[in-house]
Amino acid sequence: MTNSYAPSRQPAPRNRTAASSLTNPVRYPSGAAAPVLTKRAFLLVLMTLLVPGSAQTVAGNRRLGRFALRVTLTVWVLGILAAVLLLVSRPTLINLFTSPIASLLLILCLLALAVGWAALFINTLRLIRPALLTPKVRPAVVVTLVLAMILSSGSLGYAAYLLNVSRDAIGNIFSAGPAMEPSEGRYNFLMMGGDAGSDRTGRRPDSLSVISVDATTGATAIISVPRNLQNAQFSEDSPMRSIYPDGYDCGNECLINAINTEVTNEHKDLYPGVEDPGAQATLEAVSGTLGIKVQAYVLVDMDGFERLIDAMGGIKIKAGGWVPISGETVDEANGIHGMPLGWIPAGDNTLDGYHALWYGRSREFVDDYARIARQQCVQQAMLKQLDPATLLAKFEDIVKAGTKVVDSNISASQLGSFVDLAMKSKGQEMRRLTIGPPDFDASFSTVPDFDQIHQKVDALLAPAPAAGAADDVILQQDQVPGPLSAAGRTPGAQPGTQPAPSPSSSDFTPVTTTPDGEPITEEMLNEFKRNGDEQSIRNLVATNGQCAPL
Repeated sequence: MTNSYAPSRQPAPRNRTAASSLTNPVRYPSGAAAPVLTKRAFLLVLMTLLVPGSAQTVAGNRRLGRFALRVTLTVWVLGILAAVLLLVSRPTLINLFTSPIASLLLILCLLALAVGWAALFINTLRLIRPALLTPKVRPAVVVTLVLAMILSSGSLGYAAYLLNVSRDAIGNIFSAGPAMEPSEGRYNFLMMGGDAGSDRTGRRPDSLSVISVDATTGATAIISVPRNLQNAQFSEDSPMRSIYPDGYDCGNECLINAINTEVTNEHKDLYPGVEDPGAQATLEAVSGTLGIKVQAYVLVDMDGFERLIDAMGGIKIKAGGWVPISGETVDEANGIHGMPLGWIPAGDNTLDGYHALWYGRSREFVDDYARIARQQCVQQAMLKQLDPATLLAKFEDIVKAGTKVVDSNISASQLGSFVDLAMKSKGQEMRRLTIGPPDFDASFSTVPDFDQIHQKVDALLAPAPAAGAADDVILQQDQVPGPLSAAGRTPGAQPGTQPAPSPSSSDFTPVTTTPDGEPITEEMLNEFKRNGDEQSIRNLVATNGQCAPL
């Protein structure tokens, strides 16, 4: 007989693992202790930040989590491939970022990732179930999640924004034309600084310099051409040779910086399809004059130049002498100005855009060649101080300023190669040559000897000699007027003037006192000006062509 009161047996669970998972506080937080829930909440936030999709895999929708993990793994693989490409072929990687199509796809991918990551954080907040947390912990968890979402998703969105700013700037500044090949192993870029005032058609270049870069090593040289050079020679392939076969020799007004305006006003028809005929004709004149092939130009609007310097955070230079910020012109024929609006002192300076512009532009109390030396120094300071850290920290401001300042016919397809060369040139000494003092006589620009110019340019751009040949090179250079020879020698300098050393050297002492040892001050210089004693000012600021970037 069966005992009806005997306890019945409960069937054992078929899957003990499934039963135990119901007590897993990560996936099933209900009933877990408060400290466990707190740890769980912060752990899920950290997992979503470091491995997007992992929180959903362990605590939520596994299908969503696996999809997000696949995307995360793909992004990591692409990041590793980009790092490898950076090491083995940096120009290729840069070209991918600067390509209009590739950069657009990258922007869209970054935006999609930013939105997807934000959605994962919102889903993670649901998985945390803040209502289960203690009132004291709840705000801390929510704030941590929001900060993590801003750090991750917000960073991707901002990166997409900066890439779009860069993409627009590249389209505005650079050409869509074909890539250029190096000439005799070098890329030669004409840098023109000028302004487009309301009384001018096009820009009249007030400064002309060629930056020549070795296509393999990045070794760089600057060749400055005075704006008042006469009889400039056009390159053999220039359409302007049909008008000026013997050079730009139409009289004293035919200075090299007038070519831009003349071609813009009168000879546009010679350059069909060319966006800026005046700039192209000036490039051809500089090519023929120097005896090298200049492949591209960069035109800097000097009225907007100060915005670019400000965007960089200023430039640091060591000035050899005081430089005036000139007042209103009172006698244009003799270059006489009213009282200076201020002075840039000798010694170490950090110049903002306004003062950097005047430092490179001022020529009062000195000749044009002191100004050229200062312009070379400003260019070197910009190249030296525009390092990757500065570029990243001030990227948006620099790019926006650049679109208002710079115009160029450089092909956007080669930006990767040129950025790579610029990075290679870091730390290398930049050589320089001026077609005028201190490398040639002051009158040289009026009646230039182009054979001498070509000889000096060839010597400047020649590969560095072996150590044993150094003495022979110095002897050869001494046979040519001007100091590509020993430092401080200036065979072509005018008598009675103090020569300016290469802007790349810092082996000079700024002149901060009078010959009697009295400190030079702004008040002293202004007093000389008020008394009409400009010769005393000239004596005290004669070394202001000396400059070195810091």
